[in-house]
Amino acid sequence: MAQLPQFPESYWTTSVDIPSFPELSSDLSADVVIVGAGITGITAGYLLSKQGVKVAILEAGRILHGTTGHTTAKITVQHDVIYDELIGHFGEEQARLYYEANRDALQFMKRTVETENIACDYAIEDAVLYAQTFESADKLEKELRAYEKLGIPGELKDSIDLPLKITSALAVKEQARFHPIPYLTTLIDRITNAGSHVFEHTTVMKVEDGASPVVVTEKGQRLTCKHVLSASHFPFLDWKGMYFARLHAERSYVLAVKIKQPYGGGMYLSIDKPSRSIRLAQDGDEPLILIGGEGHKAGQSPCTIKHYEALQTFAATTFDVKEIAYRWSTQDLVTTDKVPYVGRINADNPNILVATGYRKWGMTNSTAAAHMLTNIVLGNEDRYLKLYDPARFHADPDLRTIISQNANVAKELISGKLETTHRSVDEVLENEGAVVNIGGKKAGAYRDPNGVLHVVDTTCTHMGCETHWNDGDRTWDCPCHGSRYSYTGEVIEGPAKEPLAKIEV
Repeated sequence: MAQLPQFPESYWTTSVDIPSFPELSSDLSADVVIVGAGITGITAGYLLSKQGVKVAILEAGRILHGTTGHTTAKITVQHDVIYDELIGHFGEEQARLYYEANRDALQFMKRTVETENIACDYAIEDAVLYAQTFESADKLEKELRAYEKLGIPGELKDSIDLPLKITSALAVKEQARFHPIPYLTTLIDRITNAGSHVFEHTTVMKVEDGASPVVVTEKGQRLTCKHVLSASHFPFLDWKGMYFARLHAERSYVLAVKIKQPYGGGMYLSIDKPSRSIRLAQDGDEPLILIGGEGHKAGQSPCTIKHYEALQTFAATTFDVKEIAYRWSTQDLVTTDKVPYVGRINADNPNILVATGYRKWGMTNSTAAAHMLTNIVLGNEDRYLKLYDPARFHADPDLRTIISQNANVAKELISGKLETTHRSVDEVLENEGAVVNIGGKKAGAYRDPNGVLHVVDTTCTHMGCETHWNDGDRTWDCPCHGSRYSYTGEVIEGPAKEPLAKIEV
């Protein structure tokens, strides 16, 4: 069996050069400040810049190294088995709007690739859901009926171009795949050429409300603007809309493998559990098959490397694998009703906007969100805003999901505080992380391959839950709201803003 790479690394971020930008070093004024340089923030910046709006995009780390740089990059309206459920919760009219918003986003991305002449391995593909049990085949039949009600062109099939036994498959033609980094770096180039700004290593700590909001950075710089767009994956102002209680984080995993046999094409997703996602990418002239899946709540898997190993086994039993070239994981946010939150962050702050909760389908949802946010800034009507409104609430499923998710948070908070350990730092091996006991108190220790020990306080700086060691990615992950930290304690993903405290041993 082909071996896993020793360290996680995304094919997208390592296969092309990504431009770098300076850290913000002085106060600044702009029409719009965008917090987060992923696909949502960059697309919104591109759209606004084309209308003569001056924007400043702020990224806490490196641009495109967050969720956008760790996606499977499928551009499709087929977001798992969702449309039958949306009809049940929202009705046909609203479910159709969800489809049309993502269809419009797909078409916009295709036009943009063509008009901007972007070389990003864009290719038209079928998107296919497949079932391997008769129970799941029934779900696909229900989903097809939902497609027919909403005008989605779908087709049931009894076979697919993969060496897998299936009971049924549901295909949607004229979908697409691409390399997201060249696409987005081209948009960034257009943004900066229009006179707008991009800043890296610039963490936002707060926003001072008012008719002209002031964004305040970690180092005290102040940016005055007319609108603030929160496109930072998890809303950096999560308290303003109680987003920490209305979102939960899920991790999933990807292998990029080279195979000996030809690949027949198509983008696939199993609807049986554990889920499996399969699509083609191009590593130069050589095909690369992306195999994803193994989703679970962030910070709540006791052994994360086992998820990579499960995909490794699936790859070996499905294809003739030459090499596993890359492995990486990603984190996605899910709302209480599975539709993203896009719009004004709350009623009291109409010029602070938010986009979050794409539920693993960020390529089209984020592009649709960027258009909605742009229309709010420009004062244009947008027929999709009501569906995506962050202030919406439905007794079913919102209330049930909120109760369930927050009961889970309470359980993790309490169990983390009660957990004890008698392990000492001396017992931690090279390239191993563990919760240890130092002077009667818990701490997190990681000994790197050079034998250097890194010790941190394991208490999450967001709301005080205890982080868990992620052995697959060498991070400290919070099981309550999905904050992630490097083994040295720096914030990788929010909602946390402050690093874990370092402990000297």
